[in-house]
Amino acid sequence: RCQRWVENCRRADLEDKTPDQLNKHYRLCAKHFETSMICRSSPYRTVLRDNAVPTIFDLTSHLNNPHSRHRKRIKELSEDEIRTLKQQKIDEAFERKQATQESNENNEQNNVSEEGGEEQEEEAVPLTLEERENKDYLKSLFEILILMGKQNIPLDGHNVDELPDGIFTSDNFQALLEYRINGGDEVLRKRFEMTAVNLEYCSKTQQKQMLEVCENCVREETLREVRDSHFFSLVTDEVVDIAGEEHLPVLVRFVDDSHNLREEFLGFLPYEADPEILAIKFHATITEKWGLNMEYCRGQAYIVSNGFASKMKIVATRLLEKYPQAVYTLCSSCALNVWLAKSVPVVGVSIALGTIEEVSCLFNQFPQLLVELDNTISALFQDNDKKGNELKKICRSQWTGRHDTFEVLVDLLQALVLCLDAVSSDLSVRWSNFIVGRAFVLSSALTDFDFIVTIVIMKNVLSFTRAFGKNLQGQTSDVFFAAGSLTAVLHSLNEVMENIEVYHEFWFEEATNLATKLDVQIKLPGKFRRVQQGNFDPDMTSENYYKEILSVPTVEHIIQELKAIFSEKHLKALKCLSLVPSVMGQLKFNTSEEHHANMFKNDLPNPDTLSAELHCWRIKWKHRGKDIELPATIYEALHLPDIKFFPNVYALLKVLCLLPVMKVENEKYGIGRKRLKAYLKNTLTGQRSSNLALLNINFDIKHDLDLMVDTYIKLYP
Repeated sequence: RCQRWVENCRRADLEDKTPDQLNKHYRLCAKHFETSMICRSSPYRTVLRDNAVPTIFDLTSHLNNPHSRHRKRIKELSEDEIRTLKQQKIDEAFERKQATQESNENNEQNNVSEEGGEEQEEEAVPLTLEERENKDYLKSLFEILILMGKQNIPLDGHNVDELPDGIFTSDNFQALLEYRINGGDEVLRKRFEMTAVNLEYCSKTQQKQMLEVCENCVREETLREVRDSHFFSLVTDEVVDIAGEEHLPVLVRFVDDSHNLREEFLGFLPYEADPEILAIKFHATITEKWGLNMEYCRGQAYIVSNGFASKMKIVATRLLEKYPQAVYTLCSSCALNVWLAKSVPVVGVSIALGTIEEVSCLFNQFPQLLVELDNTISALFQDNDKKGNELKKICRSQWTGRHDTFEVLVDLLQALVLCLDAVSSDLSVRWSNFIVGRAFVLSSALTDFDFIVTIVIMKNVLSFTRAFGKNLQGQTSDVFFAAGSLTAVLHSLNEVMENIEVYHEFWFEEATNLATKLDVQIKLPGKFRRVQQGNFDPDMTSENYYKEILSVPTVEHIIQELKAIFSEKHLKALKCLSLVPSVMGQLKFNTSEEHHANMFKNDLPNPDTLSAELHCWRIKWKHRGKDIELPATIYEALHLPDIKFFPNVYALLKVLCLLPVMKVENEKYGIGRKRLKAYLKNTLTGQRSSNLALLNINFDIKHDLDLMVDTYIKLYP
């Protein structure tokens, strides 16, 4: 089109210019175009139509203008030439329209042939009255299912076992259906007016099919945004029980069109005991069922329940073998020390963690127990009010997920035991039988010497990683500098391993002192003595036993896990955080991201200009105005107005914030996990549904009822 314009303008001096040069450096006045070629969408903007060609030229005015005598002469167009140009323009428009129609017809035929159907006519066949009524009927059913999902109403109503023989009662779905009919829904009334009262309006099979369609359509809205963003990361939460079966919640991280890092819930994956099968099914679900390209996955993290860590590590390893760029990291929502403790392959540690959770749940469930615990803490810490008040405050928080959980527990242990003993021995009617029974069981568990040794040793071993883990959940600069301190942490743990005899002696002494304070007998576990029976080694002391069974494997495991989770690629990625201006400022703008950014070279739009662009980025912030603050987070940097002038920097920052170890800066974009926790907390295990859960957690995602109806008809004709 540029060349046509040059020909019509008779500018021979521009004939050797490329269309790109003409478009960038030359302009043509709107006066040279006919009115029909101009689309005025607003009084402030003039837009030419795609097929616009200049045809109007004043070929005589320049003769009377002395200043224009040195300009290039323009050839005057005859009436025939103008008519020819106009006809060419009309012909081209007609040909383009014909080509578009043919293309659309071919696409329709291809779609039909892929589905194995017959060729369709160009225009959609109008629906018959029966088909239209069927669509309206299905739409009403889908509206009810979506309402049930959003409001977390289970499909089933009364349990059959609760009802006497011969009594029929509707489930929740049918009850809402009847309510809607009574409310004046003519479509449903016509459908069911001749149906017997005690018959189901919609079978369980049909409900399940429709729920699957609902779930897939709602999930597809999120997946479409993920695909548009290209890059993403995958995070799984702790294994949960849904209607008696174990499932793995899957979340996805991506940066949306508004440059916001989001973490959204995608659905539940049935859990497999065999990690190899789990890895295959996990990969198949993500790629085949959900349609995500794992080549764009830049991070993976797994929040593990007790006993599941080793299996999820195998899943991560298998994905890394196929997709090396999917860096295995920690998840920002889980404290490093809690994650490490849950991954320790020692039965005693898993039992201790389970006991801690049960104690926390009991006190959180009954506020009157917390008041009793407050009174016990006040009595124990009369001489140290500050410490006592701090512990009271901690008890009312989610203290089991803290970096210093085991330290808090050791400080609280005496108060917890005294409080539970007081409740379990109270003969008044103040406490229910349930509370008294649980208090007795948990008090016995807390005063077991095996439990006391375990929490003391875990407290001391994890003290070496506490500050490191806390920094990982801190500001962007804290995360950057934490990556550089890993070597020192590993050095300290290796030093502990080399001198484990000495360290364990101190740890065991601390455990025995605590046990003595609680009047707990120091002994070998009964289970160990029963297994040994007549082969009991008289030289086996409690101290040696716990060193071999607990201290040594725990320290070894934590060293191995730190090396696995903070691989060379992971550390390189964290070093790239020096791109964030506040980190750059702390380093006096003496940074070298190019070396570490090589791992993301294929993700950059212009990798050849990276070095020059990074230099400009440093200069921009080094010589900023005095009143301009340095952006402190990736979130702030991504929302800079001029970030578009640094495409490589933008791409790097976008990929970096996808790493699961980086926290979601804006809380309103990380609500997927919170809603998941709320759903699990508020829904009984037997009433949970993986389909309804997605509708409930993603209740604010738009849904297209017509699409759901069409999809259902196509799948179940």
